[in-house]
Amino acid sequence: MLADGDRFEAHRPTLIRLAYRMLGSAAEAEDIVQDAYLRWRGALERTAIADDAAYLRATVTRLALDRLRSARAQRETYVGPWLPEPVVADDAGDPAAAVTLADDISFALMLALERLSPLERAAFILHDVLDVPFAEIASAIGRTEEAARRLASRAREHVREPRARRSPRMSEAIRLRDAFTAALRHADMEAMLHLLTDDVVLLSDGGGKAPAAINPLIGPNRVARFLIGIATKGRARVTGVVPAFLNGDPGFIVRGEEAGFDGVIQALAVETDGDRINAIYVMRNPDKLRAIAARMREAEA
Repeated sequence: MLADGDRFEAHRPTLIRLAYRMLGSAAEAEDIVQDAYLRWRGALERTAIADDAAYLRATVTRLALDRLRSARAQRETYVGPWLPEPVVADDAGDPAAAVTLADDISFALMLALERLSPLERAAFILHDVLDVPFAEIASAIGRTEEAARRLASRAREHVREPRARRSPRMSEAIRLRDAFTAALRHADMEAMLHLLTDDVVLLSDGGGKAPAAINPLIGPNRVARFLIGIATKGRARVTGVVPAFLNGDPGFIVRGEEAGFDGVIQALAVETDGDRINAIYVMRNPDKLRAIAARMREAEA
């Protein structure tokens, strides 16, 4: 028989996956999963648990719903666009795995989930992402099975368009990312404009704690001018640019020296339609970059 710790660890990856998709924060996901572990251990001392997975999924879902409702109020006063905390994978990773990850937690999908009600979000993630049966979902969220089906169906309509907009051709997306990086490095406006779609959008999350575009930028001219201007002004502070997959999309991490940051000053991801870049996501909020900085230090130790 597995010890309690090992018994729980078998479920941790799925629970982290659920909590992050609910909240868009890796740090909060870890906190919630740890809280669920303590509740599960407490329950074991009082009674037998027939299905650990179902119990833990329900506990994480309820904890995430409580935190999500609180976070919604906080995000109403958030300065500028909100983006999820980036989940980073090494650029040397498997491109096919990156495509799967992007289908699951791409910036576009995570932003679409933000527009859902908390219950719609929970029903969609549990059923469409984790393949949990509706009977279990109904119990976890305190609704009837039919209500859970309707919540998931409504959510599916909202997230269909962001998924359709992305291209699954990861090799082409990486090529576009590399051309985009070269255009920034050389401040080549013509090359940059050639890479962007007519309706390209840039979202930049500074959270009021770092310089960032306060509103979404739309259109190739505005986006290109902004990016090249920022890159040119900030070049002196940059100590390195590291290719990476961010939430499954190709991008890069900018290392450098800037007050208030911990060695990583920016993370940027590009979304493509297969031929050009249609969305750019820039993370500048230092609170959402600390985990990346810590991970990079650990890799170098």
